[in-house]
Amino acid sequence: MRVQRTSELWLILLFIGILVTVPVVQTGVELWRGDRVQALDVFRERPTSAHLRAYERQLEDESVIARNLRPFAKYARFAWFKDGGDKAVIGRDGWLFYGPGLDYITRKPNLAQHTTVSNVMSAIIDFREQLAARGIQLVVMPVPNKESIYPEKLLRGSSLEPGALSEETRDLLMRLEGERVPVVNLFELFASVRRTNDSHLLYLSQDSHWSPLGLKLASRAVSQMLLDEHIINAGTAKFGVREKTVERVGDILGMLRIPLFEDAKKSKPVVCEQVSRADAREVNRDLVESQVLILGDSFLRIFQQDEPGAAGFVAHLARDLKQPIASIINDGGASSLVRQELNRRAYLVANKKVVIWEFVERDIRLGTEGWQHIRLPENKQSERAKVGLRK
Repeated sequence: MRVQRTSELWLILLFIGILVTVPVVQTGVELWRGDRVQALDVFRERPTSAHLRAYERQLEDESVIARNLRPFAKYARFAWFKDGGDKAVIGRDGWLFYGPGLDYITRKPNLAQHTTVSNVMSAIIDFREQLAARGIQLVVMPVPNKESIYPEKLLRGSSLEPGALSEETRDLLMRLEGERVPVVNLFELFASVRRTNDSHLLYLSQDSHWSPLGLKLASRAVSQMLLDEHIINAGTAKFGVREKTVERVGDILGMLRIPLFEDAKKSKPVVCEQVSRADAREVNRDLVESQVLILGDSFLRIFQQDEPGAAGFVAHLARDLKQPIASIINDGGASSLVRQELNRRAYLVANKKVVIWEFVERDIRLGTEGWQHIRLPENKQSERAKVGLRK
């Protein structure tokens, strides 16, 4: 009985010691730095509930002990308990998945907080009509979430087949077909590739984006549609490729914000094909006057604007079409921000025959700033025609 009481006493003393040590250490550090004593801030404001909550948050944010222990706690949560927080989901075989992408597939939408398929369709149809008034064809290319193509990497024994797993995604694809909007269906393409030849990855294991193979397959699918349906004709430019190996730290790994990983530089080699203009002896670059404009998000940026450069979807599409193309890229902003940018850079619409609109699947519900109706500047050629008719 005495031993039990002694153990309890030691636990109580240890707990009290922890409670006392934290403010003492914090105060000592602040005095040594010549800063004000943060704990006394509680007496500098009226003791309202709002001020007390702000005071508590400030103590947590500026605590020396918390700031130094937090990285180790995050590492332990990730390494021992397989918990990546809100942004990262730990799958099998070292695979990481983007949390919002998984939520999109597995959770029903809160219609009061998120956009609906009807919102998406309304924005797409509005944009199509604006482009059609200028004689420009719209082609839509939703890029599958990584979770949709590799569901078995999430859970052992998963019976889900690769493809459009989300009801919202299937609904959007059906509506686009019903409205006769040209769509590059990468869900069917990637699922077919996995069924016939699954030896090469279409997505990066610790990144939310596609692999060099995935983007090349998407580029070929788009170019084949444009050429087979005579939306545009192949150009005459000559392109070459050269193999480039880059060391890439997966963006999901970076989202964990674990210094122990960042210090270890846990990068993986990725082999890309950098596209160059054989006739100009330089890497491929955008051409404002091109007949083709592509709008999209970070799936267009990876390997294109990142290392090694000119090895992403945009460069490979230019190579497949044998002509340079123009692009507007905004990370996470394919739903509305790229069209806002097009509104500001309306000169990019000139001379275009086709606009390709790429967006990642999860943005159907979670697109930044939703799916707004954004007006392009007035078509001056159309306005001149109207004036001529009035005369």
